[in-house]
Amino acid sequence: MEALRELMQTEIYSGKTLGDFVTLEFLADILGSVLAVIVILILGFIVSAWAKRRIVRIGEAHPKLDNTLFHFLGNIARYTILGFAALFVLNTFGVQTTSIVAAIGAVGLAIGLALQGALSNVAAGVMIIIFRPFKLGDFISVNDRTGTVKDITLNNTVLADLSNVKTIIPNAEVWGNTISNFSAYDTRRAEWTFGVGYGADLDRAERVIRDTVMADARSKSDPAPFIQVNNLNSSSVDFLVRVWVDAADYFQYQADIKRKVKDALDSEGIDIPFPTRTLVQAA
Repeated sequence: MEALRELMQTEIYSGKTLGDFVTLEFLADILGSVLAVIVILILGFIVSAWAKRRIVRIGEAHPKLDNTLFHFLGNIARYTILGFAALFVLNTFGVQTTSIVAAIGAVGLAIGLALQGALSNVAAGVMIIIFRPFKLGDFISVNDRTGTVKDITLNNTVLADLSNVKTIIPNAEVWGNTISNFSAYDTRRAEWTFGVGYGADLDRAERVIRDTVMADARSKSDPAPFIQVNNLNSSSVDFLVRVWVDAADYFQYQADIKRKVKDALDSEGIDIPFPTRTLVQAA
């Protein structure tokens, strides 16, 4: 106690002692500031967590909405609230936050210039998440890559290609290129060209093709199929065939119909020509 009393009576500057500064009012101010900081931090964490949960639940409550977007928005709301809480804490201790915000802005600008490539992927990822040109499970083609979407992050999009190979595409390349989403609509139009010989009965050939194609349960009659002569080739008369089918059946359907039509034309004795070359040898 004697040592503490001597410390309180020690001159600091201008003849004043530490005891002149450490008063009950001073201690009350410090204690009040500490309590205010604790309350602000607790409220900040509680409110930020509540806001994120509410936003995420909006996406979970509506199956047609993309959960990835709402998780992203929830994180933005959470960290924004925590950032304001931090500014309130600094203001409580009398810190001028204007200069701090300016310094953070300058540092952010420097980091942004240094990480332009990475930030362009993040910006593209935000656009993909917001505008949703595709979603998880969609079959897409982008940047000469085709596959099923397995994951969408802020930096890249992950596809599983037709050989089930994991393909990672930077989001800047995804957003900056043409995207073909084969899963966007429930139906697709399959298309083939079947050639028959010039000596074939075209009405009979058309009937065989039509009956064969429409006998498949996957073929849709609405919209009506298109089966007509489309081209007079050098060695064949070509029928253009267009039929609508469920998108999920498209690839297998295309392969099956080719074989079925080939077998049907063969069984009906309708010639399917192929290029030939005749060599004439001079005597």
